Amino acid sequence: MYFCTVINRKITMSTVIYPSPIFGPVHSRRLGVSLGINLLPEDGKFCSFDCIYCECGFNKDHRPKKKLPAREQVREALEARLLDMQQNGPKPDVLTFAGNGEPTAHPEFAGIIDDTLALRDKYFPQAKVSVLSNSTFIHKAEVFKALNKIDNNILKLDTVNVDYINKVDRPTGHYDVNEIIEEMKAFKGNLIIQTMFMKGESQGKSVDNTTDEYVLPWLEAVKEIAPRQVMIYTIDRETPDHDLKKAAHEELDRIAELVKEANIPVSVSY
Repeated sequence: MYFCTVINRKITMSTVIYPSPIFGPVHSRRLGVSLGINLLPEDGKFCSFDCIYCECGFNKDHRPKKKLPAREQVREALEARLLDMQQNGPKPDVLTFAGNGEPTAHPEFAGIIDDTLALRDKYFPQAKVSVLSNSTFIHKAEVFKALNKIDNNILKLDTVNVDYINKVDRPTGHYDVNEIIEEMKAFKGNLIIQTMFMKGESQGKSVDNTTDEYVLPWLEAVKEIAPRQVMIYTIDRETPDHDLKKAAHEELDRIAELVKEANIPVSVSY
């Protein structure tokens, strides 16, 4: 049995803003007992996507005023929390870079990864280090190199349909899905693809990506990328766009079977 601490997070309608730089641990549907590392400001959202399903809300509604935590600040806070967990529990399964936006946007991301791996090895060598990323900075050499060092390089690919990407993921800068696929292939299997499947509407238009129109082209891209695993999930918390709906168990299972038929391990979070 394990016990997770309560996150001191600010919750408003359709919004969860996480403390920085350390939060949790929490129990993750996909990763187990997870100690969160938030490289973004603690008072708002900082992301290269503006997803309509993001638990942190829309970018425009939560502009941060505080600065990003510095590398040394992250290292000191993480070591203090790991020491406390070593003495008082619980034992973490994973140290997860997540929080209020895109972690790889931090200019000191690569150095912070090195610090985290060293602290993990010192306090909980059995724990994994994971990064949840929307893939927008994997073209940067230092980000690519850092992600290749960790245990779980979890990269988002919700679809290959450009219209859907612009309607649902809503990149804030340059985003070419074909370039992203090529950059993912460069990891040579050292990645996990994470995909959100959902239903419902946004501004009166369907956002259902569980049909073959979306699934089959996505599956072909997944086969090309050849990740070591695919994580399929659906909406779990309140979303800023209130007309979104969870994908049904049966729909997620059908998609998972297609991935299995391609001989790629897959997990499903309902």
